[in-house]
Amino acid sequence: MRLYLDACCLNRLTDDQSQARVRDEAGAVEGIFRLIRGGQATWVSSSALEIEIGRNPDADRRRDVAALLGLANEVVIPRSRTAERAAFLGKLGFGAFDALHPASAEQGRAAVFPTTDDDLLRRAGRCSNELRVRVRNPVSWYREAAQ
Repeated sequence: MRLYLDACCLNRLTDDQSQARVRDEAGAVEGIFRLIRGGQATWVSSSALEIEIGRNPDADRRRDVAALLGLANEVVIPRSRTAERAAFLGKLGFGAFDALHPASAEQGRAAVFPTTDDDLLRRAGRCSNELRVRVRNPVSWYREAAQ
């Protein structure tokens, strides 16, 4: 199973864990990393993800999350077709990185794109016929994958 984790998923591991939702999502992301380490999933990352993580103003969180990128099995460098695809998704209402991530996931042939970003999940749900990757919350996806 090929998947593309976005910055929201990766940041979930360093978020304040006092809320049940955050703990559940962090636990699912940790489970996803177990699948990756066990060879049951392939993590496709991207240079766009590296850039987004590099923009985090919190130096400690930026360092911790950037360290996770070393666990990626593959790194996509968006091509012109990917930029065109992101521009198309932008016209559907996706923000700049929110459009570039699914476009990069598609370039990397990911089957699923876990994210904790509610706005991105809603937009992807409304535009699911236009996407070539399933956008899911990590908790629901991990429950499916772990069965």
